Amino acid sequence: MDLKQATNQIAEQAETLARIREEVNKVMVGQEKLIDRLLIGLITGGHVLLEGVPGIAKTTAVRTLSDALGLQFQRISFTPDLLPADVVGTLIYNPKDATFTPKKGPVFTNLLLADEINRAPAKVQSALLEAMQERQVTIGDDTYALPKPFLVMATQNPVEQEGTYPLPEAQVDRFMLKVLVNTPSRDDERRIMDRFTKKLSAHAERVVTPEKIAELRDTLEQVYCDEKVGDYILDIVFATRDPKSANMEGLAGQIQMGASPRATLCLNLAARANALMHGRAYATPQDVKEIAHDVLRHRIMLTYEAEAENMTSDMVIDKILSTIPVP
Repeated sequence: MDLKQATNQIAEQAETLARIREEVNKVMVGQEKLIDRLLIGLITGGHVLLEGVPGIAKTTAVRTLSDALGLQFQRISFTPDLLPADVVGTLIYNPKDATFTPKKGPVFTNLLLADEINRAPAKVQSALLEAMQERQVTIGDDTYALPKPFLVMATQNPVEQEGTYPLPEAQVDRFMLKVLVNTPSRDDERRIMDRFTKKLSAHAERVVTPEKIAELRDTLEQVYCDEKVGDYILDIVFATRDPKSANMEGLAGQIQMGASPRATLCLNLAARANALMHGRAYATPQDVKEIAHDVLRHRIMLTYEAEAENMTSDMVIDKILSTIPVP
């Protein structure tokens, strides 16, 4: 495909994304960043972890996106008594002919909302995260492929600690993005109050076909990432592992574990997806900067000393981005 054809295709897909965003905004108010991150997850096939206090439309955002995309949607409310079979499915015994029939669980869907994922025990989290990684589920002796596309949008509440099972770092790393969802501004909350206290509630209509979603993912291949931008991504990721080599000695005692190689891949894909959303055929260092916090914040483990000083992984990322030279 030549450059002109690729540019036209990218412009067309950017219009498709704009239509999806416009439809979702019929329901959502003031959560533009959240919607953009969900769309990046859709384009790249990456799973998204949403963190925020209750009542700020995390669930509504995922459900509205599924309506606009016309995709199958399932929701699992994670609780301490949930079993892996409740997520992936199990075998049902039929006494008439003494056979076992597979009963597929709610994980067999396009968009899966794992509500309050940190409330379920490790076995359940592991079962879901295996499905996320392998895009398949084993029930009994048979393996079943999950539908395409398959995306997990998980939510967790950062406030309540009682009765929760925090996700281990190795499992959190499976999520491409971790998005912090904030409370709306006063003006946005006024619009929410005006919109949702009436009898007729807003609803998103389907605006794309499954073929269009597949085209979006194919078009991502056409978005160019220059070698210098690739080196910039590597510089950022390696600075989280060895701050001294990047002339940031002050961070050396604050980072216990840096970002994994998966972070490098995710930064590249997410930066190119961000460029696609803006109708560009190439990724820039600014695309990397815009998405860096969401890709890296859950992949950097701080030391006890850093936490005692009220340091956060976002502060570490801010320091790295302000220090690493931009190409």
